Amino acid sequence: MLEEEIVKAGAFILGDFTLASGRKSDYYIDLRSVTTHPELLKKVAKAMAPHVGACDKIAGVELGAVPIAAALSLETGIPFLMVRKQRKGHGTGNLIEGSMIAGEKVVFVEDTVTTAGSLVKAINAVREHGGLVEKALVIVDREEGARETLTGIGVDMVSIAGIRVLRKLASK
Repeated sequence: MLEEEIVKAGAFILGDFTLASGRKSDYYIDLRSVTTHPELLKKVAKAMAPHVGACDKIAGVELGAVPIAAALSLETGIPFLMVRKQRKGHGTGNLIEGSMIAGEKVVFVEDTVTTAGSLVKAINAVREHGGLVEKALVIVDREEGARETLTGIGVDMVSIAGIRVLRKLASK
């Protein structure tokens, strides 16, 4: 079970934490210990693969989602895109790395979502370049508004690890 692997990797812990937003939480999720470990990353890709559906590209927002996009690309044979949080100030100034043709269907991946703010910005960037985005696959949804936010812009979200299961396993 993927949730067990996440807890064993120390990527989900209970306690008293202040999040980047300044909000307090009784748990912390840091999936870098999952996405930087080859065997765990492979399990994430295998768990996400059945949910990809028919698409032309997989996209991940820098930095955390790029390994997920690469692993899922290797698992499915579908090329991937890397979407920057902001346009780089040198070279080509690309916001999206990788080739995309207007009209292509793009599935986004992400490690953890809370409100989905950065994911929405990335989806909008791909849409502005002609990409069709209707689905996002995430490892963990914190269940704090991301699904509703994404639904509001026409994107279905699939979470492959449950927050309730993670809480239960971490409390053992």
